[in-house]
Amino acid sequence: MRQAVPTVSLFADPNFAGRRLRFRGNIGVRNLLDAFNFNDVLSSFELDGDDVTLVLFENVNYGGRPVVFRTARDVANLGVANLNFDNMTSSFVMVNRLLTDAEITAIQENARAPRGVAEVLRRTRPRRIVKKKIVKRRVR
Repeated sequence: MRQAVPTVSLFADPNFAGRRLRFRGNIGVRNLLDAFNFNDVLSSFELDGDDVTLVLFENVNYGGRPVVFRTARDVANLGVANLNFDNMTSSFVMVNRLLTDAEITAIQENARAPRGVAEVLRRTRPRRIVKKKIVKRRVR
């Protein structure tokens, strides 16, 4: 049986409001600031998929305190007392399987997402097109 592709929508404000980023598939984002200017902004999210795991990390490169969600769910406010993670996410990993605590520890120790997971390392900026000035020379 084929597993559903996991999706997550990250919102800057509680109750699924404000700026939104949407991701599909097995993905890790090492630095939400460099990649999307979304560091310490996440306040709510919608997570969908079968046997999906979403791990939010307090620091870039999957460091700091992790908060783990192992089932599809909608979280309207990461600031509630049992989570206390509002505006604290700097990196995350989402996969379409249930990660063990040992695997999450390995992600943190190695500062890289598990095998088979696409990683966003930094934002790619469009290249600037430099127009060359054509200088006409007089022929004598």
